[in-house]
Parts: sequence; structure tokens; C-alpha cells
Amino acid sequence: MSSTGAGLGSAGAAGFVLTGWSVLSRSVGLEQLSERYAEHNRVERGAGFVFAGAERVALFRKHVGGPGRRVLDLGCRDGALSSAYAEGNEVVGVDADREALAEAEKLGIETRWADLDDSLPFEDETFDVVVAGELLEHLRDPRRLIGEVRRVLRPGGSFVASVPNAYRLKNRLRFLAGRKPEHDPTHLQMFSADDVRSLLAGFDDPQLEFIAGRLVPVHARLFANDIVFSGRKPR
Repeated sequence: MSSTGAGLGSAGAAGFVLTGWSVLSRSVGLEQLSERYAEHNRVERGAGFVFAGAERVALFRKHVGGPGRRVLDLGCRDGALSSAYAEGNEVVGVDADREALAEAEKLGIETRWADLDDSLPFEDETFDVVVAGELLEHLRDPRRLIGEVRRVLRPGGSFVASVPNAYRLKNRLRFLAGRKPEHDPTHLQMFSADDVRSLLAGFDDPQLEFIAGRLVPVHARLFANDIVFSGRKPR
């Protein structure tokens, strides 16, 4: 998902909301959204990019499981992460970046082009797993999407996601120095561990894992760059 020059905003429905492109994006159509994200992904990410690499891939593969799972991958981009759990499972990928979706299709992933701030174009209780890797921080209303996730999950189905650990020590020091804690202009939300737990309210067996950082064993909340989390829809 994408933006241009977000500044600090105020506390919102999920965590801390960044203003700027979040305001402009309310009037941006899907075609424009696709173009902006395609440009951002080409310039900032590149094909096949997976943040936190092997560590995050292993966790998502474990939580998705399989074979025989029907998996909805929200914000799948070019399928770089989806490919880690695609074998033996039926994966449907959704993203606003139509250019990236064309690459995901080459991996055998069924794709849907959509704005993930809108309602999901799927029937109730049709997926065993819903994935949202590095997505929620890009949305205007993450809680709305969480409600949609619960709707499309089958009873007992799993929700697996990740967000940047926005309140890690490095970001706190940037803020104290008068600098923006977030440099990615596509990030509209900032999440703490408590914000993540709040998002998982209503899910059974909530789990949080702090990853990506050499000093994570010393103090996970302060030094992890990312939070991977999961929960199950009650039966």
C-alpha cells in the first residue's frame, strides 16, 4: 500500500495514526492506488522482497500449516511470502497493486484486485486461514478489516499477521531527537504490542512473537523490528 509524506497524527482505532496520505487516500480510486503502490514497491522493495526474510517465512509457514488449507492472503503483493505456504494449499491473494498481482499469478496463486479498506469480496466462512503480513499499518481502518477477517474465516480457522514494532527503541530515540519515527510514507498506523493484543480480542489462543533484531533476546519489545501474531476464530 502507498503514500507520499505522512506526518504524525493522533491516536486512532488501532494504534497511533499517521496523517498525510491517509487523508488524501480517502478520495483515491483503486486505479490510482494501484499506480502508487506499484511505484513504491518497485522503488523501495523490489521483486521478491520479504521483510525479516527467513525468520518471518518460517513463522508464517508454521501458522498457516497444511496441506489442504484454503488460504486468503491479504496484501500478498507479488506472492513472495505466499510461496512459502502455497504448496499443497489453495491460496487466494488480494492486493491493490495490480502489477504485483500479475507476478503472483505466475506462481499459481489465484488473485483478486481490491482496496483492502473496502469489504472483502468473499462469502462468509469460506477460508481456513487468513494471512495479513505487513498490511494493517497501511490501512485507514484496520479494525474494519479484522471484522472482515472474522467474517470470512471458518469456525476454528486461523488468522496470521505481522506489523512493524513501531515503538521499538530505535523509533523512540528518533522521536526524542525530533525526527519522524517512521520513514515509510505508506504507513498510516503505528502498533504497539498492546495494540496488537487489542486487535486479537475475539480470537482464541492469541499469540505474539517478537522478531528481527540481534538484541531481541535482551529485550524483545525494545529491540524487535517486527511483531508476528496469530489467533483462532472460536468454533
